[in-house]
Amino acid sequence: MAMIFAKTARLARGWASDVRIELKAGMISRIDVMAQQKPGDVEVDILLPALCNVHSHSFQRAMAAMSEFRGEKDDSFWTWRQLMYRFVEHLRPEHIEAIAALTFMEMLESGFAAVGEFHYLHHQPDGQRYDNPAETSRRIVEGARTSGIGLTHLPVLYTYGGAEKKALGPGQSRFGNDVEGFNRLFGEAAPAVRELSLDARIGIAPHSLRATCPQDLAQLLMAHPKGPVHMHISEQEQEVAQIKSWFGARPVEWLLDNAPVEGRWCLIHATHLNGAEISGLAGSGAVAGLC
Repeated sequence: MAMIFAKTARLARGWASDVRIELKAGMISRIDVMAQQKPGDVEVDILLPALCNVHSHSFQRAMAAMSEFRGEKDDSFWTWRQLMYRFVEHLRPEHIEAIAALTFMEMLESGFAAVGEFHYLHHQPDGQRYDNPAETSRRIVEGARTSGIGLTHLPVLYTYGGAEKKALGPGQSRFGNDVEGFNRLFGEAAPAVRELSLDARIGIAPHSLRATCPQDLAQLLMAHPKGPVHMHISEQEQEVAQIKSWFGARPVEWLLDNAPVEGRWCLIHATHLNGAEISGLAGSGAVAGLC
């Protein structure tokens, strides 16, 4: 058993003073407010719940600085993405696990106690499935086990290489699944996540409107009616233009009108929104994962 005495602490109902917290087996077992400090207590001035890193692709930690230089004048997110595609060709399952463990450890050192791992590096470098379709998801789980971080694992449905069902490009072959293949992967990954710890869970991540289609999105949501839903949306102006050309509506506008967006949803980036989309997102109960 351990005791923490905080001069000020953020509790569920707000700020409180002179808070004494009892820990047993790594869990908070008791909280007393306006308490007296006792000998042996760990004393802190301000105590907050640990942060959650809502959006991680942990494998990208190992390519940090590879693109940190000035390139041609037309460099953009899309040219950066080509470097990322070349990088992932070299990663094997044991690399993915080691990078995840290191990245999660660094998060813990920085004050993050939990992470949402938006994981789309599913297959072998040539696009072939592993014998266990959740091989790399299980490596992420092991990275979380090694580090001790709380994991929300978010396997990604990534079916198309761009809007209007564009075929996957060569650099995207490790990502691709149809809904049926994704559901098999999810079914193999879920037990490993649930056995990890009390603060581990699994959700779904339809990658984006440009990497799926309305029919597949509806089918995916029907198959997974509970748990977190994370989705990239309105990240780039080019993406907004492509989706508007395809659907006749902006990405967040279309999603709010055509999907059951509510409190379990996290819309990642949500950068390029107009006023109506901001109001609609706020009213839905979903959150924007700002990255």
